[in-house]
Amino acid sequence: MTSMNSPELGRRAHNESVILEAAERVFACHGYRGASVQAIAEAAGLPKSNVLYYVGSKRKLYVALLERMMARWNAMLDDIGEDDDPGEVLEGFIRSKMRLTRQHPQGSRLFAAEVLQGAPFLQEYLHGELREWVRSRAYVFERWSEKGLMDPVDPVWLIFLIWSATQHYADFEAQILGITDQSALGENDYRAITDFLCHVILKGCGVRRPSGGNSEPHYQDIQDKETT
Repeated sequence: MTSMNSPELGRRAHNESVILEAAERVFACHGYRGASVQAIAEAAGLPKSNVLYYVGSKRKLYVALLERMMARWNAMLDDIGEDDDPGEVLEGFIRSKMRLTRQHPQGSRLFAAEVLQGAPFLQEYLHGELREWVRSRAYVFERWSEKGLMDPVDPVWLIFLIWSATQHYADFEAQILGITDQSALGENDYRAITDFLCHVILKGCGVRRPSGGNSEPHYQDIQDKETT
């Protein structure tokens, strides 16, 4: 068997990234039914045959995008343990989620649209990998409560709260802009929103915020943990 050399691997990784980014835009605009591999290929600037070679099918590409979005969102909590500081972890999670909301709003809307339709393409993921992920994070949160490091809040509802509160600013952007009479949310808006969410959620959990309030210790490089 002939293995691919480094230039070939690099080219493949680049093309897969280009295809995923193009597909995210096309699916977010037209939905799964309205999108076509040809439209994705045109958006990526690649032949349709190349797109199919790298991703296999429209369905596989769509599911890969949805799972990539969830992996990006949840990477912040992948390696947490009961010896970590809950203030650092929760604030880091909220800040990373808000950063991703700003950087990848189309991915967030794509995921929301899929769930609103009953998540037909995500049933296996939701009932398997994601359910286990939530259970394992919830266990850590419960241990923090047992140690008196945070109030005995329901850990699963807390995860749902952080997911929904942070994704709201992408999924309901039109509503927010209409009410606030803005054309777009800027950097200062996102900073203020993030500080507000950190303050309200951590205080509601009885958790002391990290020193300085705006730090993201050892959680800042979330992009390194993204999957494609």
